[in-house]
Amino acid sequence: MKKNIDLGLLILRLSLGILMLLHGIAKFQNGVDGIVGLLQKNGLPGIIGYGVYLGEILAPILLLIGARTRIAALLYIATMLVAIFVAHPEDLSQFTQSGGWALELQGLYLFCALALFFTGGGKYAISSTSKWD
Repeated sequence: MKKNIDLGLLILRLSLGILMLLHGIAKFQNGVDGIVGLLQKNGLPGIIGYGVYLGEILAPILLLIGARTRIAALLYIATMLVAIFVAHPEDLSQFTQSGGWALELQGLYLFCALALFFTGGGKYAISSTSKWD
């Protein structure tokens, strides 16, 4: 069977983009007051909370269309690191009742975005000639 790495990258980009964009739409509708408060509670500037729009709306849209995939992946990675280390630090060493890591969804998002950072978006992307694609 012939390998089609570019089709695999397209599927990965679309999956990550759609799934995270749904989170971003919810944040856009409900606001980020909770995130801002959480950051301030942890001694961080609340304004960082508005970065969720970059990581959960802009980055997924860039992934969906395949524009500057590596930059979008970096935004996505930063969002997941904040989610893991600021919003859920108590779950880092926790497991679910079924034996999975309590942060497996965030971990999956993080590592898939990391893979896209190293691979780029593939040939089925709107842009693919820049080092940031």
